[in-house]
Amino acid sequence: MSYARKLAKRWVKKPVIELIWKYRQTTCCSRSLPDFIIIGAQKSGTSSLFAYLAQHPQLLPSWTKEIHFFDGGLKPQTDHYAKGECWYRAHFPIKDNMGIHARTFEASPFYIFNPLTPERIFDLVPEVKLVAVLRNPTERAISQYFHEKRKGSEPLSLKEALQAEEQRLAPVIEKQDYNSRIFKNCSYKSRGLYKQQLERFLKYFPMQNILVLSSEELFSEPEKALGKVFQFTGVDTGFRVRKLRPHNVARNKNNIDPEVYSYLNNYYSPHNQELYELLGNDFGW
Repeated sequence: MSYARKLAKRWVKKPVIELIWKYRQTTCCSRSLPDFIIIGAQKSGTSSLFAYLAQHPQLLPSWTKEIHFFDGGLKPQTDHYAKGECWYRAHFPIKDNMGIHARTFEASPFYIFNPLTPERIFDLVPEVKLVAVLRNPTERAISQYFHEKRKGSEPLSLKEALQAEEQRLAPVIEKQDYNSRIFKNCSYKSRGLYKQQLERFLKYFPMQNILVLSSEELFSEPEKALGKVFQFTGVDTGFRVRKLRPHNVARNKNNIDPEVYSYLNNYYSPHNQELYELLGNDFGW
C-alpha cells in the first residue's frame, strides 16, 4: 500500500472513531459497568488473557483493553479518573443489548500496583469480581526492564536499575505521586510484591471475589486456566477458545548475568512465601 493510501486510511479512520466515541458517551447512562476486571500484573499475560476471553460469546470486552480509569492513566499529564463515571461507562456495552448470561470486562494491568485503585473500584462497582495474573516476579521484573529499555526510557543497566529502585522511588512514594513516570516505569522489583498489592484489595473485597492465576499456568495449560475464569465469572464453562496464540510477547532479552537472577530470587524469596501462605497455593517461584 502506498504512503498516500495509508495516510488516507488513517484520516478516514480517525473521524469514524471520533463519531463512535461521541455516540458511546451520549449513551453512557444506558451502558453497563464491568462484571469483572483484570487488574494485572504488568508483563504477566493480561493481553493474552483479554484476547482469549474476548472469544467467548458470553464475554463482552471493553471498547479498548486498557482503560486505565481507576489508576488515572499512563500519562502524567492526564487523569482519566477525573473524567468521571460516564466516561468510564462509555467503554462498555449497552445493557439492553447484552444477553441475560453475558458479562463485560476490561483489563488494566497497572490497577494491581496503584495504591489508590482498590478503594476507587469499590466505590463505583463494589460487587465486581477481580482477576489477577501473576508471573514469577524475577522474570516479570526483567521483562519490564527490557520493555522500558525498548522505549528508550531507561538509561541504566539492568543491575544498576534494580539496585537504584528504592532510591528512585522513595521521594515519589513519600509524596504519593502515583502518576509519576518514575513510579510507573522504574518499579521493577516493587511490582512483584504481590502479597502487599493483593492485601490492599482484600481491605475492600472478599477473597471469593478475587481469582488469582499464575502466568505460567495460563500459558502452559490455557484451557484449564480459562476454565477457572469461566466458572469464576459465571459463563458457559464448556466453551473452547480456539485462538491461543500469546499476545504482546517481547523477544529482545539479552543474556542475563546470573548474578541478577540470584539477586532477584533472593530478594523475592520471603515475599513469595508470604504470598503462597495468603493464597494457600505454591507457584514454585
